[in-house]
Amino acid sequence: MLIGITDTALIGRVGTVPLAAAAFTHSVFGVFFIVGIGLLIPVGVFSAREFGAGDLRGCAAWLRHGRMVALAVSAVGVALMALLVTQLDRFGQPPEVVAIMTPFYLLIAASLVPTLFFQVQRQFAESLGHPWVPMMIMLVDVALNALLNWMFIWGHLGAPAMGLTGSGVATLIARTAAVVAIAMWLRRAKALSAVRAAAVNGKWERERFRALWRMGLPAGGAMLFEAGAFGAAALMMGWLGATALAAHQVALSCAAFAFMFPLGLSTAASMRVSNAIGEGRREALRAIGFGALGMSSVFVLVFATAFGFAGEAIARLFSADTAVVALAAKLLLVAAVFQLFDGAQVVAGGALRGLTDVKVPTAITFVAYWMLALPGGYFLGVRGVGPLGVWGALAAGLAFAAVFLAWRFARLTRVAVG
Repeated sequence: MLIGITDTALIGRVGTVPLAAAAFTHSVFGVFFIVGIGLLIPVGVFSAREFGAGDLRGCAAWLRHGRMVALAVSAVGVALMALLVTQLDRFGQPPEVVAIMTPFYLLIAASLVPTLFFQVQRQFAESLGHPWVPMMIMLVDVALNALLNWMFIWGHLGAPAMGLTGSGVATLIARTAAVVAIAMWLRRAKALSAVRAAAVNGKWERERFRALWRMGLPAGGAMLFEAGAFGAAALMMGWLGATALAAHQVALSCAAFAFMFPLGLSTAASMRVSNAIGEGRREALRAIGFGALGMSSVFVLVFATAFGFAGEAIARLFSADTAVVALAAKLLLVAAVFQLFDGAQVVAGGALRGLTDVKVPTAITFVAYWMLALPGGYFLGVRGVGPLGVWGALAAGLAFAAVFLAWRFARLTRVAVG
């Protein structure tokens, strides 16, 4: 997410139209990325359960099968994004935006392969209780991306000045570097030597692929509904003009950065719940889930306060266009409200995935985003009060998801311990 924020901040200095082009591109990419993450979630969940049960061979097998799924999913995603590039003029975006975005769009699409391959290995490491090295790799990669953006956007240090396209080149290189780094660490880390020793280079196990798909497809569907709603929101913002789309990207980048904290707690809750089940500690499930919900509330309240009181100052960090800054500051006020619901729904959803409960949560997210947020965004925003209406509808959908996902977890864990 920091890579996306870095891209947004630097591209915003190039101009409003390039920023709008980046907004649309990242919105489309975000749909495929989030769906891919959903499809790969079972790797971490099942590895955590096997680790809790002491089956290191099973852990290694889930990584091997997960890597294959990551390659397949990312290849399909790149192919679909490449097909969409021929249809960009059909999405109703400003012509000046469509005219400049194709090279950047294709480069970001290609980065889906290293991105998802990194994620499956990161989740595996986290499921075994080793999150710090992957995090450090990502932080170094953010710095690398910032440096490469500076070089390729404006032509520093002998690099060609490529503008918006240069940012795409930088992001692709940085994401590739990250996946190479984490793969090397997994092969050499002493902390993982026992898992490597237990690995067996045997045949592919059909049942493991089936288990990944049985859980991954509903989880990916749930994330598709949410990502699709935010992607459609960007589409509707484009209908309202380049300024609205650029402001949407600024505000969404900030909200998405804040969202990473509850998302991390969601991943932790998912793996801790699964690990506790593997260890036979079902009495700990509610403490894990609701503890994560409480921690999430603290994080998002801090960001909500910052968005509410310093929205305009934050927006100025991304754009010098006064119209973009003014609108982004208003959207950040709405973000201050929906952050509270967004954090709760993602943590509750993660805890439910730790229970391997995915079908009912998928139905809840479908109602929240595609029956409430999307129609509401169109009628309140496009046909109503404009950009604030689109974001208000997103907040309503997030609130619905938060309430019912938390209720679902409370119900299931009450049955489990009682």
